Amino acid sequence: MNVEVGTTIGSVSAAFSRTDLVRYAGASGDFNPIHYNDAAAAALGLPGVIAHGMLTMGTALRVVTDWCGDPTRVLSYYVRFTKPVVVPATGTVEVTFTGTVTGVSDAVATVTIEALCEETKVLGSVSVEVRVD
Repeated sequence: MNVEVGTTIGSVSAAFSRTDLVRYAGASGDFNPIHYNDAAAAALGLPGVIAHGMLTMGTALRVVTDWCGDPTRVLSYYVRFTKPVVVPATGTVEVTFTGTVTGVSDAVATVTIEALCEETKVLGSVSVEVRVD
């Protein structure tokens, strides 16, 4: 795989609904009410029901795994959560993830991912190391 710094590796858009949050809660075991109950979210000062951070983080990594074709090539993954993804009571909210190669050394590419929800950055300092030999 020929990889160069500055290469955009692709984008993935994901739409999250409250139904998606319930499904994720069932799969992950994270039934914190801030992910499905407006009153619980408001009681903690949140702007509304929010998507699970791990759901957002996992979806972001799809940019890299779609690009490299093999999730076992991912060597490390780091994310800082910067803003919650607020999911409306009806309909969906869309988050777009775009990956860019920011370094290449010894057959390992470093990819950063930008995650935007309504033009707001929801993940920060995203760094993925990928074996590219």
